[in-house]
Amino acid sequence: MEQAIHIDGFVKPGFEKIKQVFIENFTDREELGAACCIYYNGECVVDLWGGYCNHLTKELWQEDTAVLIFSGTKGFASLALALAHSKGYIDYEEKVSTYWNEFGVNGKENITVRQLLGHEAGLCCINKLPLYTLSDFDTKNVAPYLETMNPAWEPGTRHGYHTWTIGWYISELIRHVDPKGRNLTQFFNEEIAQPLQAEMYIGIPSSFPDERIATIKGIQSIFDIFKSFGSFPKSLLWAFMNPKSLAKRSMVDPKGLLAHDNFNKRELREIEFPSGNGIGVVRDMAKIYSEFANGGPILGLSPYTLSELSKPPAQTGGGWRDAVQTIDTAFSLGFFKPLETGSHYGNSSCFGHPGAGGSLCFADPINRVGFSYAMTHVGMQMFDDPRETAIRKAFYKIIL
Repeated sequence: MEQAIHIDGFVKPGFEKIKQVFIENFTDREELGAACCIYYNGECVVDLWGGYCNHLTKELWQEDTAVLIFSGTKGFASLALALAHSKGYIDYEEKVSTYWNEFGVNGKENITVRQLLGHEAGLCCINKLPLYTLSDFDTKNVAPYLETMNPAWEPGTRHGYHTWTIGWYISELIRHVDPKGRNLTQFFNEEIAQPLQAEMYIGIPSSFPDERIATIKGIQSIFDIFKSFGSFPKSLLWAFMNPKSLAKRSMVDPKGLLAHDNFNKRELREIEFPSGNGIGVVRDMAKIYSEFANGGPILGLSPYTLSELSKPPAQTGGGWRDAVQTIDTAFSLGFFKPLETGSHYGNSSCFGHPGAGGSLCFADPINRVGFSYAMTHVGMQMFDDPRETAIRKAFYKIIL
């Protein structure tokens, strides 16, 4: 079967099992096009790509193919804010309103940066966002709305996934604390991507060719949903049917602008949308997380910042149950954290973020791992997609 599938790249001797599992993603798990890269102790030990970058034209995935990672973008936005913390621009314990005065109204006066990044602020609902076109999904168009939002619960008493808003909040924090006044796209490019010579963007530049970007195959029909019914949380499905639920008001775009197929459009790829439109080469995504997993020697990351990122998440008054997603989740400093009753990827020191459909990028500072898996075929799991999970488990079985 290997000969019938386009698979390229390499694995270091000792990691051959991962190539086998990667191939099985195509033969057994309906993968269409994907790439996987793993850094271990600062060395690239797995760099694989295969299948189609465009399932419609049957163009093959290439070494420099870039791909969208949906909510995996939140992790890279959080890395940018972590670097700002390392540089002394922001304090996680300080009130958001200290840096962004207009934020401190309507019950948001005492929300700390840590609470906001932990999805504890209750600022998750998008059902009243004044957005009508794809190009409206830019920070400058939503900041006034972010400033006037009311918390859906008392901040700090529970947590719930800020699906679309958290990226914009991180973007505004960067813009307010950066001495140069850069937006998140610029800050990430100049402070992280360029020093590491990594192609990863939160809003691609106008010069980036469409031909290099993989085409996303989103959910095509109701059949796709029912086929994956068993893997989707039933409580969340019920919540989506209730227009008053936090899940419906927070996760479902009422105007349909964020349908999967729209992420194949240039106008949504270019804007600064840090909750969902990050695009990059998978190899470089892993390289960036490897830098953080190894203490950030090139970027000058402070040991204190790394220790903060590596801490296990703190439980809120609502426990681990996510008020929006209706399942157990854990967040800290903008990252999706491992949890024994949720996604127990890696170990408690890991920090990263999954993306809708199956991607996952994270750092493991204990084992010094930078991991990235991304694909074109959108799955239905909220996290722990069988494709990336198989790769991840095979890797840890080798090194532990």
